[in-house]
Formats: sequence, C-alpha cells, structure tokens
Amino acid sequence: MTKQILLVEDELILCDNYAKTIRENGYEVVTCHTKRQALEIINKRLPDLAILDIGLGDEMEAGFDLCREIRALSQTIPIIFLTARDSDVDAVSGLRLGADDYLSKDTSIHNLLARIAALFRRLEALESTSDTDQIKRGKLTVDTARFR
Repeated sequence: MTKQILLVEDELILCDNYAKTIRENGYEVVTCHTKRQALEIINKRLPDLAILDIGLGDEMEAGFDLCREIRALSQTIPIIFLTARDSDVDAVSGLRLGADDYLSKDTSIHNLLARIAALFRRLEALESTSDTDQIKRGKLTVDTARFR
C-alpha cells in the first residue's frame, strides 16, 4: 500500500515542488497550507508521515501546534519539520515536542527523501518486531512468549 504523507507548507510554489518530487518517488501526498486545513485532514485520517513548516501565514508557531496535535493522536507517526527557521532553539523545541527530524529548507530534496525513507524503514522494523513473539539476532532466537 502506498504511504500517505501530509505536507503542510504555506508557500504554494515550494509546496507544489516538494509534493511533485515526493510523488515521483512513490508516495501519495496530501497538501495543505494552513493549520486549520491540516487539522481537518488529520481528524479525518491520520497520514503515515507528516512534514510540517513551523510558520504558516500569520501563525508563527502553527507547525509546533500541529506537532502537538498529531502526537496527541499518535505516538508513532513520523514527523519532520521542514522550515526556514534554522536556529538551534527552534530545532530543539521541535524535537522535544515529538518531531523525529528537523530540516531547514536549504536542505536538498535528496536529503529529505532519504530521511523520509529512513523513517519509514524504522517504523516498519518496529511494527514487524511487535507483531512477533520472537527476537532473532544472527543464530540466536528468543521466544518472548515463553520467556517469562
């Protein structure tokens, strides 16, 4: 099943360019440009991953608010901040709110795509280990259902 990515970016040209490239790499992309639109989308269906800008229009902290809202609904959805705000204070704030990654907009699209893929790999690995009662490392297998 194709992974759905929510892209929240208020600069329309940037949003269209990011969405086009992400789609070309096999993902479904839902775009929106305001906090209100994003909240409507996540309340209907949670995406598999969210990419958030921090400042959206007149709301300078809207992306931080969205991160909080998404985390209240799910602890496992990967969240990437992609923003022009590149200070350490903003990056640390975003990560402490629950984001999995924080990138400034001067990053390359290849870097963004690699991070998206890495987050999905990590999520799939976590899901596959939680679905089984066995942990395998090389030749060693531990049956956690029997190991009590």
